[in-house]
Amino acid sequence: DKGGIVHATIGRASFPVEALRTNAAALIEALNKAKPATSKGLYLRRVAVSSTMGAGMRVEPSSVVGA
Repeated sequence: DKGGIVHATIGRASFPVEALRTNAAALIEALNKAKPATSKGLYLRRVAVSSTMGAGMRVEPSSVVGA
């Protein structure tokens, strides 16, 4: 959206944890690859995961991509 927030679905609650991790890693890598060359500094500042109506939980992006 105009505030720079990305809302994306990475799976369903019934998915295995590894499938969710793989999907989240793919999303984070795609966002990092889409970073404009003119953009300086940290591109992804915060990542949160939540169910549709649930509270969000903060996730360290490097813990998903590095796994």
